[in-house]
Amino acid sequence: MKLASLKHGRDGRLVVVTQDLTRATEADTIAPTLQAALDDWERIAPHLHDLAEQLEHGAVPSFRFHEHDCAAPLSRAYQWADGSAYVNHVDLVRRARGAAIPESFWSDPLMYQGGSDGFLGPRDPIRLADEEWGIDFEGEIAVVTGDVPMGAGREECAAAIRLVMLANDVSLRNLIPGEISKGFGFFHAKPASAFSPVAVTPDSLGDAWDGGRLHRPLISMLNGQLFGKPDAGTDMTFDFPTLIAHAACTRALSAGTIVGSGTVSNRDADGGPGLPIAEGGLGYSCIAEQRTVETIRHGDPRTPFMRFGDRVRIEMKDGRGHSVFGAIEQVVERAG
Repeated sequence: MKLASLKHGRDGRLVVVTQDLTRATEADTIAPTLQAALDDWERIAPHLHDLAEQLEHGAVPSFRFHEHDCAAPLSRAYQWADGSAYVNHVDLVRRARGAAIPESFWSDPLMYQGGSDGFLGPRDPIRLADEEWGIDFEGEIAVVTGDVPMGAGREECAAAIRLVMLANDVSLRNLIPGEISKGFGFFHAKPASAFSPVAVTPDSLGDAWDGGRLHRPLISMLNGQLFGKPDAGTDMTFDFPTLIAHAACTRALSAGTIVGSGTVSNRDADGGPGLPIAEGGLGYSCIAEQRTVETIRHGDPRTPFMRFGDRVRIEMKDGRGHSVFGAIEQVVERAG
């Protein structure tokens, strides 16, 4: 089942979307918003599944689905907890700051709590005031949970995964060192994130979903050129049940909590940093990784961060080449 929120008010209007993302039907007689569905998921989900089946068979009224009409599946959420499940990414970005990773990073997930009061839609521009902030995209996988009690174990956390989607966790790299040095985490360096047009139930992902990881390449394009295609299921040190359990260690999670994977990142076959696309590698899901690899290999970074007018596209395709979640496609614009 694939769900989307068309732009309408603050929280969007819930629709069910066909598997091929071509048509949609209103779901407001079942639940007006995705958050309302998540709040009563056990009762509402079966009705949404029935509607999805009817839609696939042309048995209900439908309309052409346009991704640019979408808000984020959850336009705002009770919680947005972003992990860093790909320790290879953590290692690379810390190297850029001249900092080694502690051994504990391989056994204890990193996580920060991001702003969740307003997310960007998949086609909304990234509006910022200053190019010198070091504007970067970060291609990620994210899951949406049901209610998770404090101290929940892995199995309970796995069962709480309701939906899967893609994310662009925009980062302002030149602001990060100053914030980190204060010892109190990110704030200014993490503006609003964007999410894919549709959120997908795990059962609709087939063999690509193993219960904790999504095994498909995450495709990032920068200004029309392929920038990265690392596999989201490879080199993911902490799977989603582990991340959710980490988030719920000292607090309960409300239905509608979004948990992110962190930037999808693969090592090279020899265990070292991945190679750029231009050299036959899988590339990267953010600019910072490519800059770090350039610094390691050449002594200095050569790829600039994003400028006003630059465009990023983040997407995942199934084995037949069809888009699974639709695409996040955003242009960087000057605010004001």
